[in-house]
Amino acid sequence: MSDLVVIGFDDEAKAFDMRAALAKMQKEYLIDMEDVVVVTRDDAGKVKLHQAVNLTTAGAVGGGFWGMLIGLLFLNPLIGAAAGAAAGAIGGKLSDIGINDQFMKDLGSNIQPGTSALFVLIRKVTGDKVLEALKQQGFHGRVLQTSLNKDREDELRAALESM
Repeated sequence: MSDLVVIGFDDEAKAFDMRAALAKMQKEYLIDMEDVVVVTRDDAGKVKLHQAVNLTTAGAVGGGFWGMLIGLLFLNPLIGAAAGAAAGAIGGKLSDIGINDQFMKDLGSNIQPGTSALFVLIRKVTGDKVLEALKQQGFHGRVLQTSLNKDREDELRAALESM
């Protein structure tokens, strides 16, 4: 079962920086993330989700490929590709994998304008190594919400809020 961690930051850039650092750690097999999203709230109060994977684009590419293959069977690959891309884009736009978008928007509306939050859905983690790397890189934020057990949440708070 995956664990959710939400960390708040005083500006927009730090959440993107931590997402990049966690992505690098994922390539080193220190963490396995199911989903990671940066939520920002601009000075006008508008909440925006910055997904790591654009499902609309991925759906359009996959749909275009399959549409072209099916179109070849009917001797019109261009129409098949266009129809497949459109269907894939719509499917990608309507799908929601990982963290629930409405949950992120609701929590994002509670953060201060000009700030951000990082939502991470974690499958597996080598906790001590990830926390140490985040400390060394100087990440400082506040834990807004987790599904971790009490001890692991306290370790995370100590690492991120102690600075």
